[in-house]
Amino acid sequence: MTLDRTRPSVTVCRGCCCGTAKKHPRIDHEAQLAELRDLVRGVADLRVTDCLGPCERSNVLVVSPSSGGRRQGGRATWLGQVLDERTGSAIADWLRDGGPGVADLPPGLRRHRFNRPKDA
Repeated sequence: MTLDRTRPSVTVCRGCCCGTAKKHPRIDHEAQLAELRDLVRGVADLRVTDCLGPCERSNVLVVSPSSGGRRQGGRATWLGQVLDERTGSAIADWLRDGGPGVADLPPGLRRHRFNRPKDA
């Protein structure tokens, strides 16, 4: 998959803990991923990867800036405990506003943000 660097991208962890019924049995992980894919369609690229590392924060995803957002100082934003529709919608809204480097992180996502682990 080739990413369109002119828009932000979202990397969704679906490794050992994220996206598993074993860790989060009340979540329909396939439906959550499909919904997020629909929410960001046309605004950001979405890709799924294996384990990103910080399993204690599952479900984890990384929002990377567009090339324009990077030029404006945007850097990858790590978000954890993305477990509900409201959080997915807030991510999509932020991306529609431009994402990292273009738009400030919305207040509703601040509690989900964490620093990239050194071993990631």
